[in-house]
Formats: sequence, C-alpha cells, structure tokens
Amino acid sequence: MFRIEKIEAAGKAILEIAGLERDIFPDPWSENSLKGTLKQPQAVIFGAWADDRLAGYVILYYAADEGEIARIAVRASFRRRGAAREMLLKLEDFCREAGVNRFLLDVRESNGPAIAFYEGYGFKKDGIRKKFYVNPTEDAILMSYKIV
Repeated sequence: MFRIEKIEAAGKAILEIAGLERDIFPDPWSENSLKGTLKQPQAVIFGAWADDRLAGYVILYYAADEGEIARIAVRASFRRRGAAREMLLKLEDFCREAGVNRFLLDVRESNGPAIAFYEGYGFKKDGIRKKFYVNPTEDAILMSYKIV
C-alpha cells in the first residue's frame, strides 16, 4: 500500500518531514537539521508515500554493525495501516547491505502504542534512561532489535 523510498536530496520531501516533525514531536527537528542529516555518510532517511502524499519517515544513523533509529513517525491519518512496518522492513534490507545487524532506539515510557508496536515487531527492552526526555520530563525505554 505504501511506496518506501530512500530520500536522496533535500527538496519537497524534507519540507514535508519538517512539517510532520512540528505536528508530531514536542522537540521537532528543523529543516536545516534534516538537510544536515542527509549530508552525513552514515545516515539514511526513508519515506513512506501513499500516492503522492508523505505518510511517514524513518531516520537511521549507523556505524559499524549498529544503527540507531533516531526518528520514526507516521502522519496521524495513516497510522495503523502498516507504514511503520513497511519502513522498518525496507530499513532492514538497507542495513543488511550496509553490514548493520542491530537496531537501537529509545521511546518515551508513556508512549504505549509505540512500545507495543516495537515489541510486536520484535524489539526487546534493554533498560531505562532516567529523565532523558524534556517537555515533559520523562524516562526513555531503551530497545533493540537483532536483524537476521
């Protein structure tokens, strides 16, 4: 249902991601931060499109055999339709080719739907980072996933 593509250059997609950042996160990344991410050789952004509309995106930083999912977001009107799962599957393919065999991420402890999604995908809870988030102050749940 979704077309998952690697975002190669700054343009309309980055503007749309910046808009989603503002809509979804209390600490949104700026357009310039997103453009800077695209320039980093050890970073990748994939977008999920439904027709010509950006439904979601995932940002990964990777080094050696690990990758940190820095952001994953889906537009509210597209949630629970498989966009996040499809993006992670595409990201796994990319990581296998890049020699990355494990995803790491952190999630707000109050974000029950995200935690349930990650656990359903196969992520395991590894620990807690106390008072990691601000606005509001909150602990982070650390999670990881072994790419097979």
